[in-house]
Amino acid sequence: MPQIARQTGTSLSEINIVPFVDVMLVLLIIFMITAPILQSGIEVNLPKTQTVKEISEERLVVTIDRGQLIYLGNDPVNIHELGNKVRAQMHNPQTDAVFLRCDETVPFGTFATVVDTLRTSGIGNVSVVTEPLSARPKGQ
Repeated sequence: MPQIARQTGTSLSEINIVPFVDVMLVLLIIFMITAPILQSGIEVNLPKTQTVKEISEERLVVTIDRGQLIYLGNDPVNIHELGNKVRAQMHNPQTDAVFLRCDETVPFGTFATVVDTLRTSGIGNVSVVTEPLSARPKGQ
């Protein structure tokens, strides 16, 4: 009678690392690409000044972009609704600060209108956000 060759069944005792490394590298690339997009917010070229105070606490931010559109945080807002929406998000409008980011190409009249809207709605502390002069790229 012919003898049937039996193979001994050995279990796989080591983990295959190559697929794990491939997946981790793909995830790393995805996070590297998406992270700057999530942090960017509304793109504005801030005016450059010599005196810049470092912002350490979380505050309400009003932004005027190059197209003179107004944003509260990352949400577009109408100038006529700006004061009420800012007041609704503040605990104490007289003392809490609102940061105003404005593109350097926006006309002063638009900037002044936004500041006036905030002040007439009872917000007493409006801080203008700028960049230091040393951050300006060479050749400008």
